[in-house]
Amino acid sequence: MIALSEANPSEYRGNATMSTSIYTPDEPIVRRSERAEPSFLETIVGRRGGLRSILSEVEAVAPTNASVLISGETGTGKEVIARAIHEFSPRRSRNLVKVNCSAMPAGLLESELFGHERGAFTGAISSHMGRFALADRGTLFLDEIGNMPLELQPKLLRVLQEREFEAVGSTRTTRVDVRVIAASNRDLRQMVRDGEFREDLYYRLNIFPLSLPPLRERKADIPEFVRYFVEQFATSMDKIIDSIPEETMRAIIRHSWPGNIRELQSYVARGVILSTDGVFEPAPPEESEPAPIEIPNPTLEDKIRQEILAACLRANWKVGGPKGAAARLGLKRSTLYFKMKRLGITLPRSDSQD
Repeated sequence: MIALSEANPSEYRGNATMSTSIYTPDEPIVRRSERAEPSFLETIVGRRGGLRSILSEVEAVAPTNASVLISGETGTGKEVIARAIHEFSPRRSRNLVKVNCSAMPAGLLESELFGHERGAFTGAISSHMGRFALADRGTLFLDEIGNMPLELQPKLLRVLQEREFEAVGSTRTTRVDVRVIAASNRDLRQMVRDGEFREDLYYRLNIFPLSLPPLRERKADIPEFVRYFVEQFATSMDKIIDSIPEETMRAIIRHSWPGNIRELQSYVARGVILSTDGVFEPAPPEESEPAPIEIPNPTLEDKIRQEILAACLRANWKVGGPKGAAARLGLKRSTLYFKMKRLGITLPRSDSQD
């Protein structure tokens, strides 16, 4: 099965050759050799729970050429959903090309997306084919699209609308047939209001929106994730784990998992490393912040206040900086200060300065 996670258990792999058996009272593990070859959708962990309606939408939109915008917190599995859309589309025999828009500066990102000609800039000693050309007749997945620089967004909008572009340093127009799937853990609508993202590009990408729920809203799926990851990591580490105690599973389910599936995956990996005698018994997960106070029938303002308070707690009440609350929420520092003032949220006196 494929979990909604972007990391790979093979990172932990040793010289494993043994098969692994995991027994839990409610759902025994079936060995891979005994299974029929599943469809890609059937390989996604959690499809029977909170993700069911989203996967139905995936099946509906995949056969079309519509642009899809996937939103969700970091670690919720946006890349896996993008792959599912590609696998269910008529383009599945062509390339699925991935680009992380937050991993490179504007100039380099432009070259990466559209390519460049030899001599187009210092260091361009040869021509380079961009990701749009590589994805021709296939799918291009633009991860963290909210981090794309404003100056590059008009060129992206043009290729989405006109299906054509020029490589950096070239006057020759290249036409492509590319289906674009974008993803962001930031609130692009708020970025549009703040002038940080083009409104026309937002609406061009947001033809078919998909919003992935955080793991704390999918607690019924957690046991399936745990069993899947235990099996994967035990196999890769050449270990045999026969059982997962009920008390251990209850503690895992109670945890809020602010890092979502990716955090759970890392926790299980550590637990498998430390497990002995065939029993998965890691230390209970540590809560990094107090659990949010449940408000009956919360208003939109209540939800925004809770989200801001949670981000401030995770950032130790630091508002600015790359790891501050504003960055965690995808907001400008001035915008966050304004919202905090309007909602009556005040910083602790000793931490009021960034």
